[in-house]
Amino acid sequence: MLRWYVVVPSVAAVTAASFAARYTNWHLRDLALFFVLMCCGMISVASTPRIMYTMSAGLTRDFSTVWMIPVAVILPPIYSLLMPIPLIAVMQLFVHRGILHRAVFTAASISLSYALASVVFRCFSPSFAGGSVGSGAHAFTWVVAVAACEIIAGRAQHFLIVGAVKMSNPRVRIWKMEWNREAMEGLFAETDLGILLTLVMALSPGLIVLALPTVLLVRRFLVHPLLVAQSRVDSKTGLLNVSTWEREAEAEISRSMRMGNQLALALVDIDHFKVVNDTYGHLVGDRVLRAVADTLSTQLRDYDRAGRFGGEEFVLLLAQASEDEACRVAERLRSYIADMEVPITDAPDAPCVRITISIGVTAMLPGHTRELTDMLAAADSALYEAKQAGRNRVCVAPRDQRVELEVGIADTVAVVEVDPAGASSGLSR
Repeated sequence: MLRWYVVVPSVAAVTAASFAARYTNWHLRDLALFFVLMCCGMISVASTPRIMYTMSAGLTRDFSTVWMIPVAVILPPIYSLLMPIPLIAVMQLFVHRGILHRAVFTAASISLSYALASVVFRCFSPSFAGGSVGSGAHAFTWVVAVAACEIIAGRAQHFLIVGAVKMSNPRVRIWKMEWNREAMEGLFAETDLGILLTLVMALSPGLIVLALPTVLLVRRFLVHPLLVAQSRVDSKTGLLNVSTWEREAEAEISRSMRMGNQLALALVDIDHFKVVNDTYGHLVGDRVLRAVADTLSTQLRDYDRAGRFGGEEFVLLLAQASEDEACRVAERLRSYIADMEVPITDAPDAPCVRITISIGVTAMLPGHTRELTDMLAAADSALYEAKQAGRNRVCVAPRDQRVELEVGIADTVAVVEVDPAGASSGLSR
């Protein structure tokens, strides 16, 4: 079904372009405007930071579509159907070489959505919109019509992409990526820029010289949250890196002790991970790491903290979870991953790798005080026990287990005697 979902829009876009080309009256002025907008769009795409693609989970707002609504409004629909081709080609060649069928599907979804917007705009009466901006009330209604078309096209293209992402990975939580401040700011900026670019091109195409730097500056400003997020996460798994996880874990432990809440910690280790790397190579090993990390992200609660602790080891902080609840969570994760198959390539018939995990769990009782290092040591001891017991299991550290360093003062104090001239020194116990 996913294959049909990807193929049908692509075939529909080619069919629509062929039909529109047959009934289009080609004019030199339209071709010149299209060339200008196409060049601006290609420059904009070529200057897109690669992080916008590598830090997303299937949905990327790269501002390439801000150049689509001027084409849809000012030029005939055929140009909306053709415009995504050079934009996606530049993205594939110079920015981020994605999977080819996904790039084709993205281009087709943009073509169909903005061709629809072009048709819708021409359905407005000349008194409300029309081919020129006008003045007074007509200028206002003209902008309203452009905004309506941008919303229609943007949402149509967005939901086509969301459908493909959700079908390819049902565990993806779309609402978490959509309903947050950064996503809403990006959506507003993208819509606003598209409308302003259309207004600029309708008034005077020469003003596009001022519009292009504005698009580049606004996008650079919106990339900043991605750069901050990148400094917090592990590049291979997308989970918190160890330093960020430790900071957030210490803050959560302090909060739990202050509020008298319970809390649990778990260490997760992939069994025989070296065998996977030696047998299939490190690229397949990275796929296994990402698969396990995705499982941890989707199976835990929003306020739990998952991080990559190093190598094939992960660490989980389960807020407001008792020891029994933490064991149930750990057992669910162990069972889920044991049933999971990780394909070694993206090919539909690629062979799969089966893996298991071992988990060590420890908990902090309400009203008790524990340091993060103590809890990590206890969980590590439980993980070692799970490994020794045969792997693919969950073990719990004893409640009274503590890692303490006792120092006998009377036996270890060293007295250093130094002569005034500094010629000799002696060490006595």
